[in-house]
Amino acid sequence: MDQPFFDLDADIVELVPFVPLPMALDTAPLAELAFRADAWLPDETKRLREAFAEDRSIDEIAAMLGRPWAGVATRIHDLGLRRHSRRSWTDWDDEEMARCYAHEPTATLAARLGRGVSALYARARLLDLSEPGSPPYSGWEDAQLRAGYEKGVPVAQVASLIGRPFTGIISRASTLGLRHACQPDDWSDAEMIRALELASTGARYVAIAQLLTAEGFPARNGRSLGQRLRKLGYGRGWGRPWIAEEDELLHHAYTTGASLTPLRERLGRSPHSIRWRAEALGLRGTHVHRDGFRQGPVWTAEEEARLRADYGKVPTRAIAENLGRGVRAVLYHANRMGLTHGFMRAFIPAEDRAIRNAWTYGVSMVDVAQALGRDPAVIGKHAARIGCRFNDPARPARGPRTRRAKRTPVTLESLLALEPAAAVDAHLPFAA
Repeated sequence: MDQPFFDLDADIVELVPFVPLPMALDTAPLAELAFRADAWLPDETKRLREAFAEDRSIDEIAAMLGRPWAGVATRIHDLGLRRHSRRSWTDWDDEEMARCYAHEPTATLAARLGRGVSALYARARLLDLSEPGSPPYSGWEDAQLRAGYEKGVPVAQVASLIGRPFTGIISRASTLGLRHACQPDDWSDAEMIRALELASTGARYVAIAQLLTAEGFPARNGRSLGQRLRKLGYGRGWGRPWIAEEDELLHHAYTTGASLTPLRERLGRSPHSIRWRAEALGLRGTHVHRDGFRQGPVWTAEEEARLRADYGKVPTRAIAENLGRGVRAVLYHANRMGLTHGFMRAFIPAEDRAIRNAWTYGVSMVDVAQALGRDPAVIGKHAARIGCRFNDPARPARGPRTRRAKRTPVTLESLLALEPAAAVDAHLPFAA
């Protein structure tokens, strides 16, 4: 039987309840225990669940049941109740976040505060709290991971649900030997063509999967079908709703001019989703940086002009020092601008002759690289291609052993001058 279409929304914070198994079973006969006055009665538990579902605060629930705050919070944690609360954060909540966020698994802290993991991440960013470490996976997290993979929930949504990074979820699933339900291997061309035809009619994915099964194709669930259609370029543009804490964090990022990249990585949102939400909230164009999604300082028009003028003529490390940026940042931005480095230019015949002369007359490969304005690794690779490996034991003359500062500077003209005139005139192997 085909599984129903499963899509996470803002109200789903747990896929399956987790009941830990006892460490050991006692074989001794059970003894009768005395009734405790503070024991939770079934009626109290029912009233607690109803009040929690109505999004009442823990203080209100404690006053209604006549129990202390700590007892109510512990009972909520034991029952595994979690929610994306719409109630405001109290001073006690913020103090508890500051005390436990970096030292306690986020899923455990979320259960104790009665909130969702995404809400905790958003609140932590607003409070400038440091990111916690990577504690071992708990039984509850493994249970949600197994259920998510079995039901075909997207991995990004599972990661947001339990508060783990995307790559960490994939690694843990591999360790547990799980295979996602939305990764079929036997899709035929006829089945994909027929699925696209049915999707163009606007039918729901579950209905399309049922029609494909009725037509003789393999039985699949709606989530598997949706993932395959998106890989083919078809999409309907929906996603999980934004919660109040995420909207507040987005407002905070635009107000303070913070980079939006950490927000995207921690909340599992795509750049398009953040851009769409910013436009819906009227934030587009208010960020102090031209490109808020990029970490680090934004490239100005003057810096881009200097990069365009120096790239390929000045060593990249010197360009990075002059601009106050890292070498990788310079290389990445130059690639975005479509610039080609001078070290990648083709070798001309004069350079080939200079390399052969240097190999024959014992000139150092580093000196050749400085003379030709290229990287020594590039010189070494090209010299090996033309049969002049500088570390070849059969090389006619070895490189000098003196300090480079005491040597005569080497230029392209001086390397070409080493070539005998007769060899050039007779087009001997020294000539190009």
